[in-house]
Amino acid sequence: MKLQLCHYSGYKIYPGHGKTMVRTDGKTFVFLNAKCERGYRLKRNPREVRWTVLYRRKHKKGMDEETAKKRTRRTQKYQRAIVGASLTDIMAKRNMKPEVRKAQREQAIRAAKEKTRAAKATKKANSTTQKPSKKATQKIAKVPKAARPGGHGGHGGHGGRR
Repeated sequence: MKLQLCHYSGYKIYPGHGKTMVRTDGKTFVFLNAKCERGYRLKRNPREVRWTVLYRRKHKKGMDEETAKKRTRRTQKYQRAIVGASLTDIMAKRNMKPEVRKAQREQAIRAAKEKTRAAKATKKANSTTQKPSKKATQKIAKVPKAARPGGHGGHGGHGGRR
């Protein structure tokens, strides 16, 4: 048994009931009764006619029986330990006063800067003591390619053409 819906009211139309109207452009409309057809032909908006399904949907009539409001579950926030820091450490840092935390941060930055300065100073001291003299650098002069033993003055390939 195929049920149709009234184009105007939205009610179910059972077989053997209703009236089908076909417009000149080929669009078909099925009406439950003459009352619905008359409302359509008078160009009455079904959303403003109180007894239609569209009006009842628009104005939320009879919705509480059909579907009760679904309650959404709120996500629970909870703390967990992270690798390298236990939960007690994390909570202690969180409960610290901002002034104390700021002082700790500044102290850590200061320590890091001191460390980099010390590293630079040691590097500079090492580079000044172990610089080779100019004479030593002159002795290790490059030998030109043409004068190399066993060379033909150029590229490294062995053998001739194929």
